[in-house]
Amino acid sequence: MAARAQLKVVVIGAGPAGVRAAQALVSAGLRPVVVDEGRRDGGQIYRRQPEGFKRAYETLYGTEAARAAALHRDFDALRPQIDYRPDTLVWNVGAQSVHLARGAHYEEVAFDALIVCSGATDRLMPVPGWQLAGAYSLGGAQVALKSQGCAIGARTVMMGTGPLLYLVAAQYVKAGATVSAVLDTSTFGQRVRALPDLLQVPAALRKGMALLRTLRRAGVPVHRGVTPLAIEGTPEHGVDAVRVTLADGREQRVACDAVALGYHLRSETQIADLAGCAFRFDAAARQWLPDVDHDGRSGVAGVYLAGDGVRVRGADAAERAGRLAALAALQDSGVPLSSATLAEAARLRVELARYTRFAQGLRKAFPWPAHFAAALPDDTVVCRCESITAGELRRVVRETGATEANRAKAFSRVGMGRCQGRFCAHAGAEVIAAEARVPLEAVGRLRGQAPVKPLTMTLSAAANGIDEAHAALAAPMQHGACCAKEFSE
Repeated sequence: MAARAQLKVVVIGAGPAGVRAAQALVSAGLRPVVVDEGRRDGGQIYRRQPEGFKRAYETLYGTEAARAAALHRDFDALRPQIDYRPDTLVWNVGAQSVHLARGAHYEEVAFDALIVCSGATDRLMPVPGWQLAGAYSLGGAQVALKSQGCAIGARTVMMGTGPLLYLVAAQYVKAGATVSAVLDTSTFGQRVRALPDLLQVPAALRKGMALLRTLRRAGVPVHRGVTPLAIEGTPEHGVDAVRVTLADGREQRVACDAVALGYHLRSETQIADLAGCAFRFDAAARQWLPDVDHDGRSGVAGVYLAGDGVRVRGADAAERAGRLAALAALQDSGVPLSSATLAEAARLRVELARYTRFAQGLRKAFPWPAHFAAALPDDTVVCRCESITAGELRRVVRETGATEANRAKAFSRVGMGRCQGRFCAHAGAEVIAAEARVPLEAVGRLRGQAPVKPLTMTLSAAANGIDEAHAALAAPMQHGACCAKEFSE
């Protein structure tokens, strides 16, 4: 059992979960290493402005302004008491150590406990034309606004479903950008049926209603129950319109020069996978998610998971989960917790249960449109990194019998690009399941592989003192390295 003064804890992520985890560890007398892929703390939802930007919190974060300001203040107070590593990628996890890269610098950091707060990314369903210049994810559109102070276009369409759709649209409106339309694939009836679950967190429900009021006051057209048909444009000039079928069956074309897409969020689980955590299939979410207990303990000793990287429940839930995971790590390491802290942990679990039910309501109100995958035209690009179409993926299923995700990847290269399947894996699995006529669970999930993201080619064994095997891993081809093991299975 490591003594408290010698206990080495690494926290991955400086979003809501990571900040609260670090706060709990510092309060216990530890100096954790906090690894942040971003340049500044806050994560995606509370991403901070670059130094020198002076825009008001209300303009940047809207209904989340007070929470963003509080989290930033708390992190600023923590900075002298933690080993903060911004602009740093965790590209692999070994036995009791994490492998880090910052630019051309490589480092291996040992840990007694690892708290993974990796967050979430956009969940995307392909649509014909989404490979054109001017097509972004909702998260990408939000990053442009928060980090660079600009909109992705002069006339932007927001399309998909989920709370993020309305949040980003409202943030654009508050920033003075033009939102040509909000096109939501979910229906009003689905929201009504989800109301009992959504009422578990009335404050969050009120925030959603406030976003809608912002859009109405700005005169932004909001269409529910739409079916995306195509993003129109040319390779030379990019996006110039979006075509959809409205709920009443009429076809509508909305002129625009940019479109932001997203269907709620997907948990960022690659690091948990590399750490050896077990996964289970969540039938309601139609996703494979890490298996954890109510405090964030994984099945791997010393590895804890918290926040949207485990399951998407929102920033408020992530703050609570981050603190719980840190308290679990302390308790498991032999650090005694006071009776007041134990009582707090019990209260946090009760609150998290409410957020879990609220998240179930969000899935009912804004469902992932799995049925769209079966209807995609064969020439629709599914994997943008490798330009793999739905027709090619279906051909692989028919001709090779590859109905498991990693087998289909080996034959088609879907998921082998720079994003490592982050943006195509879910839709690709739906296409495979529909073509093979098997349950989605039977398709499985793409295995996590190191490096989880491309690394700079300047990493070298000589410069960083790593062995040749590590050097080979540290310099993959820009579009992803094929794994010989995949092709041999």
